[in-house]
Amino acid sequence: MNKRLIDVLLSRRTVLIGAAASAVAPKAVMADEGVRYGPPPHAKGPAVFLDYDQVELDAAYDQTVYEPNIAQLGARFKSNSELVRARIGQPQRLAYGPSSFEKLDIYKTAKPGAPIFMHIHGGEWRFGSASESAFPAETFIGAGAHFVVPDYQLVQEAGGSLMPMADQMRRAVAWIYRNAASFGGDPNRLYVAGHSAGGHLAAVVLTTDWAKEFGLPADTIKGGICISGMYDLKPVRLSFRRNYIKFDDELEQALSPQRHLDKLTTPLIVAYGTFETPEFQRQGRDFAAAVKAAGKPVQLVVGENYAHMEMMESLANPYGLMGREALRMMKLA
Repeated sequence: MNKRLIDVLLSRRTVLIGAAASAVAPKAVMADEGVRYGPPPHAKGPAVFLDYDQVELDAAYDQTVYEPNIAQLGARFKSNSELVRARIGQPQRLAYGPSSFEKLDIYKTAKPGAPIFMHIHGGEWRFGSASESAFPAETFIGAGAHFVVPDYQLVQEAGGSLMPMADQMRRAVAWIYRNAASFGGDPNRLYVAGHSAGGHLAAVVLTTDWAKEFGLPADTIKGGICISGMYDLKPVRLSFRRNYIKFDDELEQALSPQRHLDKLTTPLIVAYGTFETPEFQRQGRDFAAAVKAAGKPVQLVVGENYAHMEMMESLANPYGLMGREALRMMKLA
């Protein structure tokens, strides 16, 4: 995790914990050790979304309010990724598109014709990188799958728009499918996952019309995992995130995967932790329920006593909550 992100997260944490010391506001949660999670004490304002006022909605889309050690965990992602590369070697880094942002890292398993697991990193759409998100690679290559992590243009580099990164993630999938044989992968066993903002982008990818937009099979992706993501952007647009994302009606509609389930063609796992913010939990429940109502195969995984970053960390353990589910989906468990 880069120093800028750690400074931002620690600054937020200091402000929020200091404000929270004197009282408990609606939607706040007390951990067993007495640490308060939730919005700071405030006079209840008018409802902005559901029964949230602005302070509560902003907190519900800010993981730092509900996970005080988030900066530590983000830094651990980076250091664990470095340790993994020290053990298994550097990835093959290739371009999937023409811009400097469009590169991906391929951690190869020794087995020829192996399935491919593409992971989309999170970071509020404005932080993170492929190199900092490599720590699950050892688990996947050990189980007999290639682990691929693409980089993408962060929102501040795209003038506040999420559209370029959504397009890039779709093109990364198309590139992997068309070039799988070049690195020993099986294009007919391609799986896509993502966490947090990457969970949103994974859902966008999974609700793509591959035949119409890319001339690929409708079932290009054989399975999807969305961990702790956002699937309808209306409440996100109303939250503090509008300060760095230029939302409009077109973007909200186009990049709200829950509104495009007619294009979903693959079995899906949706997951969240019980120590995540109330909105990230609701988004996961509602998305899974909508997929089920649409008659599509879906499994909802609830991580009891897991916080946001801990859900992602469990992907790196073959016996962990998400690692086990991913390998099971790929029939590698």
